[in-house]
Amino acid sequence: MKVLISGGGTGGHVYPAIAIANKLKEEIKDVEILFVGTKNGIESEIVPKAGYELKTITVQGFRRKVSVENIKRVIKLFKGLEQSRRIIKSFRPDIVIGTGGYVCGPVVFNAAVNKIPTVIHEQNAFPGITNKILSKVVNKILISFEDAKKHFKDKDNIVLTGNPVRKEILHSNKTTSRRKLGIAEDKKMVLCVGGSGGAKKLNDCMLSIIPNFIKEDIQFIHVTGKNHYDDFINSIGDVNLKGCQKIIPYLDDMANALAACDLVICSAGAITLAEVTALGKPSIVIPKAYTAENHQEFNAKSIEKKGAGIAILEKHLTSNKLDKTIFKILGDREKLKSMEKNSKSIGNPDSLNIIYKEIIDMLK
Repeated sequence: MKVLISGGGTGGHVYPAIAIANKLKEEIKDVEILFVGTKNGIESEIVPKAGYELKTITVQGFRRKVSVENIKRVIKLFKGLEQSRRIIKSFRPDIVIGTGGYVCGPVVFNAAVNKIPTVIHEQNAFPGITNKILSKVVNKILISFEDAKKHFKDKDNIVLTGNPVRKEILHSNKTTSRRKLGIAEDKKMVLCVGGSGGAKKLNDCMLSIIPNFIKEDIQFIHVTGKNHYDDFINSIGDVNLKGCQKIIPYLDDMANALAACDLVICSAGAITLAEVTALGKPSIVIPKAYTAENHQEFNAKSIEKKGAGIAILEKHLTSNKLDKTIFKILGDREKLKSMEKNSKSIGNPDSLNIIYKEIIDMLK
């Protein structure tokens, strides 16, 4: 069995692709997997490190406004279409999977035109432009948020699968994780992480909230992001951290930190929210502004609508508002339990198995 997978540009498109590839490799002994991406995208580093071959094509996303640059990108698109046609002809895949990002456009389109089974996986509540276009020609659309369904015209070939979640997250346990981190069962614990690069506005808010955590003996891990760590430490000055009260630049052990906490403060990246809801964690979700199609805001609102979290837009974020929201949730046991239940109900820890089944069913 030969599988061609294409997706790139951001980790949000690449990591689900890797997870799907790993699952196929685990389940099918003689499977051959080939990735297609661009040489400048994050996939050019991640895919080879994961042990997979990567072929590259020349393609760029279009700008919103009419420009000379877009004319150049049209030329690149035709070049990418021809390159992907040759790759498909040479590899002869049994199925082609697209996980988003402009690079998968020419690849999946070529496969569909040549009657090769095609499937796309959409990670966000608001689909990206490439997946919206491809949805008109592919055989199956896998979505991660129920809200995504209304943005696709053809509803008959849509399956709600969720986003793949790492095994170490799924296998983590609150009691065991608390023991590893040295957190007593009766202590409240907050995990605050603004994404891999951190979030300056969230850090600014946490400068005045952390002293309140210390005063109330709330355990916390605040991840500043590597670029913001030194400034944060200089700004907060001398603080008497006790037990599991940590300010760190980067979190290596997300599994134990997430399992141990009672409340998560995070951005609204699709993979982050998949992990949060897979463990049924209540959340305060702060979507990053200026993301493609503003997808993080749609993700955050989808979580809030289900009662699993509270969304605060960056433009509305203040230390006072965040402080009040945190302590209101932590101080209301019934609210916390309700949010846990709702988070668990929309989480899909079995996502990867569902995706695998849908792929295999297409080949029967």
